[in-house]
Amino acid sequence: MNHKTIVSSFLGCRSAALVVALAALLSGCSRKPSAGFQGYVEGKFVYVASPQAGRLTHLAVERGQTIAASRPMFELDGEPEGAAVREAQQLLRASESRLADLQSGKRPAEIDVTRAQLQRALADQKTSADLLASAEMQYKSGGIPLTELINARGVAESSTARVQELKNDLAVDALPARDQQIVAQREQVKADRASLAQAEWRLQQKQISAPRGGLVFDTLYREGEWVAAGNPVIQLLPPENLELRFFVPETRVGALKIGQDVRVQCDGCTAVPAHITFVSTQSEYTPPVIYSNETRSKLVFLVIAKPSPENAAALHPGQPVEVVLQ
Repeated sequence: MNHKTIVSSFLGCRSAALVVALAALLSGCSRKPSAGFQGYVEGKFVYVASPQAGRLTHLAVERGQTIAASRPMFELDGEPEGAAVREAQQLLRASESRLADLQSGKRPAEIDVTRAQLQRALADQKTSADLLASAEMQYKSGGIPLTELINARGVAESSTARVQELKNDLAVDALPARDQQIVAQREQVKADRASLAQAEWRLQQKQISAPRGGLVFDTLYREGEWVAAGNPVIQLLPPENLELRFFVPETRVGALKIGQDVRVQCDGCTAVPAHITFVSTQSEYTPPVIYSNETRSKLVFLVIAKPSPENAAALHPGQPVEVVLQ
């Protein structure tokens, strides 16, 4: 084969390769663009925590488990809070007993003591009255001096005053305490009840239930570990917290409306209906996350759509989807 033949063959091969490449390029350019918009699934997680610190004694759920609202999720050591509840209960009982005592007056046994003292004072009064009468007769006959008569009169008057004092004590014993004392004790009972309620609330915060139903996306602590106050223990994903984020070119965003129905398609799942809940008023040149093989416009707007909680179970956070307008 001569030199001209070799060159001719080489140029022919290059021309054939260029034709094949050009055909492939034209084929790609002529591919029919997708009718939908590319996007992804976003999950708004609920981080379940306790406002109290403690050691994690029981974890009642597992990662990947779907639970209903009010389902027990985890429990922290509640012994310190339990002791505080018992102490508050004892203080409240003491305050209520004190209030009842102030409202009812003295106890019957105390009143019986005062009555016995009154009976003895009445007897002393009668004796002193008899002695006074005898002393007056003797003084008149000159049998005793004036000083003895004066002493007899003093004893009689003292006996009469003692009888009156004990009668007044019996009347007071039957009365409740003064109004100011009762009011003050009522306020103390209210304060002790508030302290008990606060102690019971702290104890209840050691046993946490699910605030909403959903998927246990992750568990962040293991049993036996110390959990600081406010640190999340469970990462929960309610189905109503799933949303679809996709990006619409500037030329199409003006036609979108809040509440407009869309259809969501993804790999390995059937079409999921949803409706638009948000259309951004600010444009973006570079979407933060987008799953697409082609971008028809650099200027796009974020749009959010939400499926119903029943249909959201078919979707997963981070999953690429295609959204088709209805």
